[in-house]
Amino acid sequence: MLHAVRVSMALLFTVAGGHTAAEKSPTIVIGFVGGMVRHDDRTHTEVRLAENLRRDFPESVYVAVFENRRREAARREIRRRLGSHREGARVILYGHSWGAASVVTLARELERDGIAVRLTVQVDSIRKFGQDDSVIPSNVSEAVNFYQPRGMLRGRREIRAADPERTQILGNYRIDYQGSPIQCAEYPWHARVFAKPHIQIECDPGVWNRIEALIRSKL
Repeated sequence: MLHAVRVSMALLFTVAGGHTAAEKSPTIVIGFVGGMVRHDDRTHTEVRLAENLRRDFPESVYVAVFENRRREAARREIRRRLGSHREGARVILYGHSWGAASVVTLARELERDGIAVRLTVQVDSIRKFGQDDSVIPSNVSEAVNFYQPRGMLRGRREIRAADPERTQILGNYRIDYQGSPIQCAEYPWHARVFAKPHIQIECDPGVWNRIEALIRSKL
């Protein structure tokens, strides 16, 4: 009987230890806004998505939004939060416009840091000079791309995996608003005039509901 109790206690300790180890591997979701948008501007869907996740996962998930020019700050925060517990960590990156290109660049930098990325999401990705937003590095498990084909600012049409054996491209989804425009009344007039399709995909609830559901499925 005493032996059975000892075995049971040993098993309980092992299971508890396993859960503790899992809990030490953080779940991190990082969003990037495009253009010169502030990280806390609630006009933009990227910011509101982060708020939804913080509300529903207040303890178990770290969620933050960064300006696309602050990619290095996002990288430092990921490394700080992971610490030595990089094994099994869940990192998800998403963004729009320049922010979407920053997603791929950051994923590539995390690859050099030995950090895996569970999912990258690009929405109408516009690369900056010196960036490559078309090739997804092999530390990324899954990647998805949404783009629209019209206007002065047109997103990346296709992304591909550097190593298809390690990265699954979930899709390159073309969204066209010519016959069914989205109203983005809360956006500045100049954005609605000069970058209308590029803004429409950012405020399209159909697109972002799909993105949010996908992110939640990985948490």
